[in-house]
Amino acid sequence: MGDAIRLLDIRAEALSSDEVLAAVSDPAAGGTAFFIGTVRNHDQNQPVDRLSYEAHPDALDHLRRVAERVCSDPAVTALAAVHRVGDLKIGDAAVIVAVAAAHRDVAFAACRQLIDELKAEVPIWKHQHFTDGASEWVGVR
Repeated sequence: MGDAIRLLDIRAEALSSDEVLAAVSDPAAGGTAFFIGTVRNHDQNQPVDRLSYEAHPDALDHLRRVAERVCSDPAVTALAAVHRVGDLKIGDAAVIVAVAAAHRDVAFAACRQLIDELKAEVPIWKHQHFTDGASEWVGVR
């Protein structure tokens, strides 16, 4: 299980899809599922200008626990997840996850589980800035 976790990080630098795909490259994998979450220009019909992310100091530990659960399926051969913090512009990658598995159905399901549990459990908070000058925090629990 631990060998399947190839890349986990929370960083201020721009994210690289090439880095994530290279991390999950595995000759035992029959399929790789990949997801990029990007900053969009709206939320709930309000135009968004930019946003920023902040992470709790223990966020990487939470991410590791999520990754370990996803990798508990022996058909998962490789997993990678990176999340950005700091100020982001419209179109920037905020999160990239990928899972390689023996079969495509496992890869799709595991990738979905990874992003859904990351969003639900890892303490990373989004501060949206709207074009009218208003702002709001999202994901603060």
